[in-house]
Amino acid sequence: MGGDPNGLAFDPLHNNLLAANVSRPDDSVPITASIVDVKKNILTADIPMPGRTRWTVFDKKSERFYINIAKPSKIVAVVSLDPDGIATSYDIPATGPHGLDVDTEGRRLFCACDHGVLLTLDLQTRKTSRPSDLSGPPDVIFHNSRQKHLYVASGHPGAIDVFDTVTMKRVQTVKTEGGAHTIGYNPESDKVYAFLPETHRASVYVDE
Repeated sequence: MGGDPNGLAFDPLHNNLLAANVSRPDDSVPITASIVDVKKNILTADIPMPGRTRWTVFDKKSERFYINIAKPSKIVAVVSLDPDGIATSYDIPATGPHGLDVDTEGRRLFCACDHGVLLTLDLQTRKTSRPSDLSGPPDVIFHNSRQKHLYVASGHPGAIDVFDTVTMKRVQTVKTEGGAHTIGYNPESDKVYAFLPETHRASVYVDE
């Protein structure tokens, strides 16, 4: 395995778990993305990546994993059923692709970048949208397909930006806390959870 595991994505159709790895200090081994068959508990593939990986997501329609690459700025795709290498890659016109999620029905990816912008990538045309500004450098993002909202967490200054995924306009910014760059999302309750490191708490927000 090239590096230590970071971003995870799961394919429930084939019981495949992908770990997008990050490099170890002073390690010259190429960075990889590892796929584990969780039913058999075996490593089935270890795929070299073109650079430092960030978040990854599984798209059930194409049966592909998509992985953000920080540098060079790319998103790469790996076929879950036959992971013998990178199936295709997409250039991202912003520095540091970080947070990633998929609009399964709309056939696009949401990509939040360290440059402080949000982009969408059309998986059919391969075109990226015009950038939307964020409150700060992003980390975790989640797509709420029912509410047609996207949540983007930024640790500095500490906020969750809420975007309308039809217009791709920011409709709300919720203040959290400095350093609060990790969020969770429950699609059944439309609740968003923000983990607050300064006060050792978790805040819960309901999207109504």
